[in-house]
Amino acid sequence: RSLKLQFLYLIAHLSHVTMGKVKPAAAKKPVKTAVTAESAKNPLFVSRPKDFGVGNDIPPKRDVSRFVRWPKYIIRQRQKRVLERRLKVPPSLNLFRSTLDKQTKAELFKLLAKYKPETDKERTERLTKDAAAKKADAKATASKKRAMVKFGIQQVTRMIEEKRAKLVVIAHDVDPIEIVVWLPALCKAQGIPYCIVKGKAALGRLVGMKTTTCLCLDAVNNEDNSTFAKMTDACNSG
Repeated sequence: RSLKLQFLYLIAHLSHVTMGKVKPAAAKKPVKTAVTAESAKNPLFVSRPKDFGVGNDIPPKRDVSRFVRWPKYIIRQRQKRVLERRLKVPPSLNLFRSTLDKQTKAELFKLLAKYKPETDKERTERLTKDAAAKKADAKATASKKRAMVKFGIQQVTRMIEEKRAKLVVIAHDVDPIEIVVWLPALCKAQGIPYCIVKGKAALGRLVGMKTTTCLCLDAVNNEDNSTFAKMTDACNSG
């Protein structure tokens, strides 16, 4: 019995020693306190969210071009451009996209400026001078008209058909294009040089009109023969 008590006492003693050796607890990591947005705000600057309701803050400017009711002529211009990009353009219409270059056009307009149509004042002075000469001498002949450009689709067409035109100038932006789309073919058939230039308004300024579809020269002065020949060659090659 005494041995049994000693054995139990030994077991109890060993269990008490092992239980006393407790592992040291791991050091706790410092907990990071999250910085809230409210604590980071500067108290001097208080946010005041805008209210774009009726009668409140003015909303910022925005692009409202999608909502604009455009005029009909602008809508037609844009629709025409879209169609020209998507559809195959016939050769007779594509011809009006190949215009004279800038330098050649400047030289041509410089030549045409010398043959502007006479104004009403110049015509009155010429007729008055002829009438005075006729009154002084009954056999006096009327002064000869100077060479001038002829303009307008009817007059130009007539001169091409009669082969009196020496050079035809056509505007590239005539609308509707059917007015002049057949004119290059007629010039080729009659063997008359022609060219297509940018701007019906530019042609109009030469003859004192807002716009002009086409114009032609039927005669040039002797001093301009070399320039005219150069322009004719440029039109034929272009």
